[in-house]
Amino acid sequence: MSGVLSSVDARTRLVGQNRLELLLFHLGGSQYFAINVFKVQEVMRLPRLTCIPDCHPVVRGVTHLRGQTVPVVDLRAAIQMGPLNMKAYDATIIVTEYNMTVQAFLVGGVDRIVNMNWNEILPPPGGAGRQHYLTAITRLDKRIVEIIDVEKVLAEIAPYNTQLSPDAYDDSLMARMKGKKILLVDDSHVAIEQMRQVIGPMGLQIVEARNGLEAWQQLMHWKETGLDIDKELVMIITDAEMPEMDGYMLTTEIRRDPDLKNVIVVLHTSLSGNFNKAMVEKVGCDGFLSKFAPEKMAAEVQRLIKTKLDNV
Repeated sequence: MSGVLSSVDARTRLVGQNRLELLLFHLGGSQYFAINVFKVQEVMRLPRLTCIPDCHPVVRGVTHLRGQTVPVVDLRAAIQMGPLNMKAYDATIIVTEYNMTVQAFLVGGVDRIVNMNWNEILPPPGGAGRQHYLTAITRLDKRIVEIIDVEKVLAEIAPYNTQLSPDAYDDSLMARMKGKKILLVDDSHVAIEQMRQVIGPMGLQIVEARNGLEAWQQLMHWKETGLDIDKELVMIITDAEMPEMDGYMLTTEIRRDPDLKNVIVVLHTSLSGNFNKAMVEKVGCDGFLSKFAPEKMAAEVQRLIKTKLDNV
């Protein structure tokens, strides 16, 4: 399975084309689930696990991969479907990198990788149970594929601390930007709430969008109503992977529009590693923030806004 993962060059060719690759898997049953291949380091048969005391109930143990200790999360249990019966299925782990950490997800088996367009990916339906753990759904071979909100899963296992000290904020800058707009674009409720907690104390008017298409429509609405976007909108912070239109395509469209060319766009994503520089440069983002580093977010947001205000 490791040979099926694309190279960095092949993956970055998808950037700005509103396309993605999904790794399909199951959790013991006929339902397909998926995560973005960008996040996957490798797929392998379940290795020997070492149990650790007092760990979260969905963490089955740790394994050692190339000198690194990696926690193994039972993904079926994490999305409230009950623990996976490792003896009944071809137990496999998907080793991933999210938010600058490496973890593995225990699944019942891996199917294949598919290349899709983000406009084929739809927001999930409302509901209880595992619906809360989905960022999107799609159809493949007349079957529903559920795309897991891994950020929510990880945040429940190891909650993030988003409380910053007052020293993290520049009082003189906050007086200058009070009431101006910042557009936050993310399909994850967890990510939006984390950003709100960091940016809220800055006094900015926070506007939210759940995907790139919704953000683009908001920008077009502001243009049509005569809003001075250069003056009133200080920044857009966008996720990379979202239904209907991803963050790369959103940034590409913004850079093509002469009325939006001066808007600061920051890519905020759980992707990390070798892809960041190529992605940011290709689509023309002004900066990159890894999820979730609240101190770095506060510092970078204020730095970029100060630069913008000083040049007005």
